Amino acid sequence: MRRQNCDVAVIGGGPAGLAAAVSARRHGAQKVLLLERDRELGGILQQCIHNGFGLQRYDEELTGPGYASRAARALEAAGGVEVQLDTMVVGLTPDKVLRTVSPAAGLQEVQAKAVVLAMGCRERTRGAIRIPGERPAGIYTAGAAQRMVNMEGYLPGKEIVIVGSGDIGLIMARRMTLEGAQVKAVLEIMPYSNGLTRNLVQCLDDFNVPLYLSHTITRIEGKSRVTSVTCMAVDENRCPIPGTEKTFACDCVLLSVGLIPENELSEATGIALDPLTGGPVVDQHRETSVPGFFAAGNVLQVHDLVDWVSAESDIAGRSAALFARQLRPAPEKTLLLQAGSGVRNVVPQRLVCQPGQAEAVRLFIRVAQPARNVRLRCLCQGETCYERRLPIVKPSEMVVVELPSAAYQPASGLLTIAVEEAAP
Repeated sequence: MRRQNCDVAVIGGGPAGLAAAVSARRHGAQKVLLLERDRELGGILQQCIHNGFGLQRYDEELTGPGYASRAARALEAAGGVEVQLDTMVVGLTPDKVLRTVSPAAGLQEVQAKAVVLAMGCRERTRGAIRIPGERPAGIYTAGAAQRMVNMEGYLPGKEIVIVGSGDIGLIMARRMTLEGAQVKAVLEIMPYSNGLTRNLVQCLDDFNVPLYLSHTITRIEGKSRVTSVTCMAVDENRCPIPGTEKTFACDCVLLSVGLIPENELSEATGIALDPLTGGPVVDQHRETSVPGFFAAGNVLQVHDLVDWVSAESDIAGRSAALFARQLRPAPEKTLLLQAGSGVRNVVPQRLVCQPGQAEAVRLFIRVAQPARNVRLRCLCQGETCYERRLPIVKPSEMVVVELPSAAYQPASGLLTIAVEEAAP
């Protein structure tokens, strides 16, 4: 078995892994090892040929492959990063030993001083949402169809029904329309869309694709191939309402019903996971509950923008490098963050206060339901230590807040993040 050592091992070569590896190198890690199971770097960006990436990080609108190319060039310019493609991490231990397999190196064991988890996420499938009916050909996740169309050159169908209004589903509604297919409907079980507003406008409204809110698919028909789907309206408990059936003839069903962070390795290592985000519990340095393990990108939480993924990974890579160099000071105290009224989840879940620290902390917040004219409050022992007014919030669009150090440094114990209706 081949064995090697490194300062920082990064698992995943998508935008999170690329940014983390560059950041670790720039902050003094002498040897950085980047492990990617695909045959090329870039992750999901390689199949996202639409534009809209990089506006915050590069002040320029790029396609997915364009953004990945920028990140890969930055990795090359950083130097000192060994990249192993077509390499699968099959084991990870709490003492930072990684076991990998690849055609080139066979079975390999890597001893790292710090590990960055950047494995991304996978799509929820038909089995996860338990759609009844037949099991014919023509049922795909939206991401799988995106790869077929954009990278392999195959059209999965001519008459399409999309289940779920996540961003990938909305983008595929536009893509399939541009390829000459007819998108019959986008069905969303919630009373609001789960995609960004810009995607609703640019992908559905601009192409006259109908969106049915508070509707769910109740049956798929077809033997060798999908022939039709039946949907029904749902009540406030998301239960189908009898007598509201609609049938759409189609030969393809695309599922855009959520993403699941890939945390099997994290669980095997004993890292604590947040049941709401599906990712590890971390502090503002993106360190998990197991010292020396850091997480960033969609393995930590599902992001709206790849720019935020890269910014978060910069933090994780820097923190991993400092840990490997044993330059992390001992914390003075730890504050726990919890979701209060109107908030579904908040990342990071804890704040570590260190001597001489005076930096703002970026909080990523998902609200529980859409609302207008609200105030976001950070509470400590019932007292407001930070407040900000927001004109509109939606569960599909992450709220990003810079919490100044003056708001949390004097606090102790527990901080609660709440979103409430603001006084007129």
